[in-house]
Amino acid sequence: MGKQQVSTRILDNGLTIVVQEMTSVQSAAMTILLPAGSVYDAPNRSGTAALLAEMLPRGAGGMDARRLSSALDNLGVQRSVAAGVSHITISSATTADRLLDTVPLVSAMVLSPQLDPDQFLAAQDLVRQALHALQDEPQQLLGRYLHRCSFAAPWNNPGGGTLEQIGDITCRDTRTFFEISVRPEETILGVAGNIRADEVFVAAEKQLGKWSTSMTPEIHEGPPEASPLHVQHDSAQTHIGLAWPAVPYSHEQYFNAWAAVSILSDGMSSRLFTRVRERRGLCYAISASLNTFQQDARVLGYAGTTNERAQETLDAMVSEIRSLHVDLTDDELRRCKAQAKSALIMQQESTTSRSAALARDYWHLGRVLLPDEIHGRIDRISVDNVYQYAVDYAPNVLTLVTLGPEALKTDCLKPQARLAT
Repeated sequence: MGKQQVSTRILDNGLTIVVQEMTSVQSAAMTILLPAGSVYDAPNRSGTAALLAEMLPRGAGGMDARRLSSALDNLGVQRSVAAGVSHITISSATTADRLLDTVPLVSAMVLSPQLDPDQFLAAQDLVRQALHALQDEPQQLLGRYLHRCSFAAPWNNPGGGTLEQIGDITCRDTRTFFEISVRPEETILGVAGNIRADEVFVAAEKQLGKWSTSMTPEIHEGPPEASPLHVQHDSAQTHIGLAWPAVPYSHEQYFNAWAAVSILSDGMSSRLFTRVRERRGLCYAISASLNTFQQDARVLGYAGTTNERAQETLDAMVSEIRSLHVDLTDDELRRCKAQAKSALIMQQESTTSRSAALARDYWHLGRVLLPDEIHGRIDRISVDNVYQYAVDYAPNVLTLVTLGPEALKTDCLKPQARLAT
């Protein structure tokens, strides 16, 4: 892979820049994490972050939407702007020799977006269309409900907003949200590619070094929504969502948690796939994934099945989840390690993936995990480690959300006695 040096600089205004030099590639990419995700949406204004993300590329730095888009296209920049729970993420990638020319254009979106009222209704319509489309995607719709029942507010705010509130948000609301939330002291810029770190630091300092704000957004805390929750949906299918506590990315047990979830649900050899879907034919889709914020994490599980087999599917899922510690094998762990290393190698070959990982690592850890360190942590995971994690963090309390014509019985969710170590 060639040179893989990582350098970090924090500007006087608090903006963090993390650069990985990758001499074996010809591209370069930037990922900017703006502290302006839906966690900062005001009460009764769910979707403000999503609207801001839609508005940012619609003109900036004195350029209207067409001029800005043309300038980026002329540099061959592939880009996206997306709102999540924690951040609005601006991603851009191009050839390495053009990245520094991209910095002023992307910086303009951060510092001086037009937020033109004439563009607002079109942006609002697009966000509304995306929310309407969710109604035709029951798995995604279920995921939103499960997220709301699993995490405390405001971390359970939906990144894309809600249909009930999106129409009440005004262009002025979006501008106020921008002025309060988008601030340098919690912004992280990750850059990866065949480019010199000192050149990136100079370019970023020139464009963003004088950026300042005196405002601090409010966080409106509250409990998760109640569960078990059943969402009425007339269909021949029932969608099942389960969630249980895990450890966040910064926790010393994170890689053991990752291995546990991987054994449970990573690929066609995983327990949920082989034991619930393949052997018993209970469902057409089943999965589980580890979702983490800075201080909190959950495993989110999903199964899609017929109405007739929904109850049996739920019971089987819970049984497999709670018996993860039973009969763990070296073969299971070996498979998940191989898959992890393969994914890591492929990530290292993508400057877009790597720039995102740099920014994400710094947000979670205050530093970057280098590939050699990740490999070492993966190699050190043992069956005993995973067993002990599965026992110590046994999912005694499970959050359940179902979407379908009928609610399911929840006897299987009753808390269990603590497992013996």
